Amino acid sequence: MMWLQVFSLACVAVSIIAIIGKVLRYVSAPQHMRWELYPVPHEKGRAEYGGSYLEELDWWTKPRESDKFNELKEMAEEIILLKGVFKHNRSVWASSFPFHFGMYLLIGWLVLLLGGAILQQLDVSIGASAGAFGQIIHYLTGVTGYIGLFMTAFGALGLCIWRALDKRQREFNAPIDFFNLILMAGMSIVVLIAFATQDPTFATLRLYVGATITLSQATVPSTLAGVSIGLLSFTIMWVTITRMSHFVAKYFLYHAVRWNDEPNERGSKIEQSLIALLNEKVTWSADHIQTGKTWAEVVKEMKK
Repeated sequence: MMWLQVFSLACVAVSIIAIIGKVLRYVSAPQHMRWELYPVPHEKGRAEYGGSYLEELDWWTKPRESDKFNELKEMAEEIILLKGVFKHNRSVWASSFPFHFGMYLLIGWLVLLLGGAILQQLDVSIGASAGAFGQIIHYLTGVTGYIGLFMTAFGALGLCIWRALDKRQREFNAPIDFFNLILMAGMSIVVLIAFATQDPTFATLRLYVGATITLSQATVPSTLAGVSIGLLSFTIMWVTITRMSHFVAKYFLYHAVRWNDEPNERGSKIEQSLIALLNEKVTWSADHIQTGKTWAEVVKEMKK
């Protein structure tokens, strides 16, 4: 099974590199156009009615108070419960929520498998007859695995049907959207069948993970189990290198675009960033904007 282990390690390595690359790209991105839409959850005492620190007279002379707890709460409701989708499109939410929540559970399942494998390498027993800590890992792995696989498959198939049947959505569909959903559904179903029938406690899969991270040879119970591991490994990589990993952008979308109300004050980082961007050269194909000039020069000419 060494070839399968090499494939699994390669997929995980690519996924880690892809995630780090996306984070670095978002962090180093130029100054964005902010939405500046209210209410902003971190506005302490004003979020409920959509207020702003700009209500204060001479606001720039006063300290700004921020409610980080309310901001995190709002983010959690949106990311975990898909609050916006539930409010605006409940027919989609019925499939989108189990799909996304199922994926969150699968991430937790993978973490538990890795944690359990490491503990076993340290001679910590994992199983129904183990100590309290080993039992917790054992049962949580089963719960997150089975529920996560079922919800992901159910949600992916539901979204696939919605994309195929909804007349308004058809105009926005692309082949890759169906491929991604079919991949997620197929992977979940294959893994579910393989381990429910041959390794119901995921004990063998945990041993496979342990052997792989220690670069020792592992065994799998059957060809079906090997196929399911390979499919799971590929899916982990595929999610991170495609737009399915839009979850990486969630933090930046909310903090840097949607809820960013940091004032552009003299000498601030925002001002320095904007000045640098205004000094960038314009590369524009339309005749009304001359290529080669800086954006600052273009703005001055447009004012005339």
